[in-house]
Amino acid sequence: MCDICVMNAVKDRMITRRTLFTGAAMAGVAATLGTAQTSPALAMGHGSAQDMTHTLSADFPTYFGTPGMSSDQPFNFKEHGFNVFNLQINEHTGTHIDAPLHFSADGASVDEIPVSQLLAPLCVIDIAAKAAENPDAQVTPDDIKSWISTHGDIPANACVAMHSGWGSKTGTDAFRGFDGQAMHFPGFHVEAAQMLMDETGATSMAVDSLSLDHGPSADFAVHYAWLPSGRFGIENLANLDKVPASGATLVIGAPKHKGGSGGPARILALV
Repeated sequence: MCDICVMNAVKDRMITRRTLFTGAAMAGVAATLGTAQTSPALAMGHGSAQDMTHTLSADFPTYFGTPGMSSDQPFNFKEHGFNVFNLQINEHTGTHIDAPLHFSADGASVDEIPVSQLLAPLCVIDIAAKAAENPDAQVTPDDIKSWISTHGDIPANACVAMHSGWGSKTGTDAFRGFDGQAMHFPGFHVEAAQMLMDETGATSMAVDSLSLDHGPSADFAVHYAWLPSGRFGIENLANLDKVPASGATLVIGAPKHKGGSGGPARILALV
């Protein structure tokens, strides 16, 4: 069928579709909103959901300081009766996954991360106070021990997340903290990563900053220790100040493009 035929067919259906959406479909939306709190996922001990994802845009800060995405619009509603955008995105932009393949020759790609690891108990380690004094602060084994002494053992399949307060800085130069020679933002210390691997069943780690390693890192020691072990990372997680230190469940909407080293993700916390 020719392009103009498709466009005309779309326009011919608009009245029917508008009638549908303003009638029965809207009633269905209202019913869904009214029953959201009784969905199966929330019924398993959770009462609400928190979005942990930053809005992806060309303005979002990136590790290398250049825009991580761009878009153009070949079809628009005024001319064609529908909207379509073409997106070009660096895998490691915005709230995103670091798959094992990101820092290994033959690790699992993002589409190969087991589904069982994408629903994870969330453990939030709060280092915001020391990060406020030192932007190069790191999660250390002592921070992990302190969390365990308060909240108990880190659960199997957990995602251990660093809350440094950096999520609120995304619209400022402080998020990258680049001083002309190095960046300055918090991350995990390699000894903390090693402790999580040796002494817990955690399968993912997350940060609210640009990298699992802190900003001045020149050797990416955490990446090289964590990812080749078959575990994965999450960078630029949002709203860690809005979830409890323990008890929430992270729903990780990892992308599934073949052979990917990572990719932007929509991530929710069931609280």
